[in-house]
Amino acid sequence: MPTSGNMPGCGASMCKGKKKALKMDDPVVSAKLEEGFQKLQSATDCHSLLKKYLTPEVFDKLKGQKTQLGATLLDVIQSGVENLDSGIGVYAPDADSYLVFEDLFNPIIEDYHVGFTKEDKHPASDFGDLGSFVNVDPDGEFVISTRVRCGRSLQGYPFNPCLTEEQYKAMETKVSGTLSSLTGELKGTYYPLTGMTKEVQQQLIDDHFLFKEGDRFLQAANACRYWPSGRGIYHNDTKSFLVWVNEEDHLRIISMQQGGDLGTVYKRMVAGVNEIEKKLPFSRSDRLGYLTFCPTNLGTTIRASVHIKLPKMAADKTQLDATAAKYNLQVRGTHGEHSDSEGGVYDISNKRRMGLTEFQAVKEMEQGILELIKIEKSL
Repeated sequence: MPTSGNMPGCGASMCKGKKKALKMDDPVVSAKLEEGFQKLQSATDCHSLLKKYLTPEVFDKLKGQKTQLGATLLDVIQSGVENLDSGIGVYAPDADSYLVFEDLFNPIIEDYHVGFTKEDKHPASDFGDLGSFVNVDPDGEFVISTRVRCGRSLQGYPFNPCLTEEQYKAMETKVSGTLSSLTGELKGTYYPLTGMTKEVQQQLIDDHFLFKEGDRFLQAANACRYWPSGRGIYHNDTKSFLVWVNEEDHLRIISMQQGGDLGTVYKRMVAGVNEIEKKLPFSRSDRLGYLTFCPTNLGTTIRASVHIKLPKMAADKTQLDATAAKYNLQVRGTHGEHSDSEGGVYDISNKRRMGLTEFQAVKEMEQGILELIKIEKSL
């Protein structure tokens, strides 16, 4: 069990820009760290960013440190040590980890969020002119569905590995109370995973809303403790606005609908985020933007995506890849990362999340999708 698993309770330490490392002198943790580091060093088939950037110098500097909440380097790296096929290999057990273990996190963040260096500062949050977004496919020829989501962490609570069962439950109570007060288009129902009936469970599975207990990467990061305590799903009456509570992040706020009306989908997500934030302050760092459990999901934390039919471009992916690169788009199959396209249908989203505003991230994706449709029509 990693150190965080034995921590009594976790206070409200947050990433304010000041490093507050404590001395870690637990011999059991030290032994596990040495063992894990040797395992990484000798793993010739491991290509994770953890292995790339956890040099002997960085390891020696960080192995004796812990955060105010007691999170150690072991908590940060254990998933990547256990799963040598990880792409990243690290998670942040609490907000302060991004500072205390910055010698490891910073180069990983710069590598993943291409060019966001340790000197860079994420801009202030700006959702921009909501009326400037369009329906990217008004005739409904290409775009099957549109989805915009973001991740948020609540101030005053650590991330998954450091949370006690009482904190999971307290957070769920706060969040479900806030969600239950939403009105208008956002009005809906909260479904706790604990005690969920088979009928409700089946309905949520049919709607593709139900999330499962974490995969082996999250399990190894100690992110699934006390499951299903404190976890739940909220959706509005029209099933176009969804909030996942305490899955990988404290909150995943999702807006979606059939077709290509990106403007409406984005506007709905922004409305939901703003309403929730009125009652529940979010954890944010001056330098890194919004903070979440995984360093791939910082800054804006926004992923705006479409499922789109591009059969002609699928026949020769050269133009698709070139356009995706120009507009910083991520192209994958509709069954997630590393999946192939089926029948020329792709999941295409913005790749950049850091160093730009929410407006810029979604606008870049919008321009890219419009360009792809234009090219597909011309072929």
